[in-house]
Amino acid sequence: MKITKSLMLILSAVLLVLMSACSSGTDTAATGTQDAKSASGTESGKKLKIGLTVPTLGNPFFVAMSKGAQLAAVKYNADITTVSADQDLAKQTAQIEDFITKKMDLILLSPFDSKGIAAAVQEAKNAGIPVICVDGSAEGGITSVVMSDNVMAGQQAAKYLADRLKGKGNIVIIDGPPVSAVTDRIKGFEDILKGFPDIKVIAKQNGEGNREKALSVMENIMQANKNIDAVFTINDQEGVGVKIAAEQAGRGDEFFISSVDGAPEAVEALKEKKAFAATSAQFPNEMVVKAVETGIKVIGGEKVDPQILIPVEQITQDNVSSYRGW
Repeated sequence: MKITKSLMLILSAVLLVLMSACSSGTDTAATGTQDAKSASGTESGKKLKIGLTVPTLGNPFFVAMSKGAQLAAVKYNADITTVSADQDLAKQTAQIEDFITKKMDLILLSPFDSKGIAAAVQEAKNAGIPVICVDGSAEGGITSVVMSDNVMAGQQAAKYLADRLKGKGNIVIIDGPPVSAVTDRIKGFEDILKGFPDIKVIAKQNGEGNREKALSVMENIMQANKNIDAVFTINDQEGVGVKIAAEQAGRGDEFFISSVDGAPEAVEALKEKKAFAATSAQFPNEMVVKAVETGIKVIGGEKVDPQILIPVEQITQDNVSSYRGW
């Protein structure tokens, strides 16, 4: 009888140990599932469906964005579809409508026209799909926007230009598409210029954000103006176009160019140490990764800031060799 009681005590102890081990294993599995869920924003094994539409994949800036999307896809266990609007509002509208039809979990939008795309953004919102803008805001009810500090970019360009001109000279502004990123750059630039009354803006025209148009616009400006000291362009594609126009006209040493983006073509132009003098560098790949991260938080029910700004970095002929690039 005593032996039986002893055996029962031993068996009870063993049973308690086994129950404890099973409980511990269950907790570990639950923790692992939660980690996977928090990393991807969805249940483990289920991939998020994300659509990214950019103005054009003919611009290296947006190509860098698409590369950022590939990095984000791996990092957050997502399927990301990237499409180019080819600088066509109607096409970008149709792309968002297609994302809605395909029931994407998240839409990333780099707008070609901040106001014109509003109806499509509203349609996505009505469908319960969050829209995170990248590199420029949009109307219609976006959830958040991740972009460079474009006001800072314009300010950097203006300070560089004003310092180099010693506060006096004739300058040209080559504007761009009607998106917030561009208008913010112009605002930052012009705000700084208010402190330099002897710097005169002798021409301001739209280069549409691309090399060919900026080249053509600059040719016309040079025909009408024989004394130009500096040019501000809203992106590097325009800046390179202006540089080519100046060189073709034999005026490559007459003025210098201050721009925005930090694109590979700007890096090459800076290394030449000619007219292209400075650019305020953005980091488009980082913007997209941050936008996906922000979208996952929204899907998970978290509140996010309506605007997330990423600082820019001024690159000149003097420091271009240490610039990390895209």
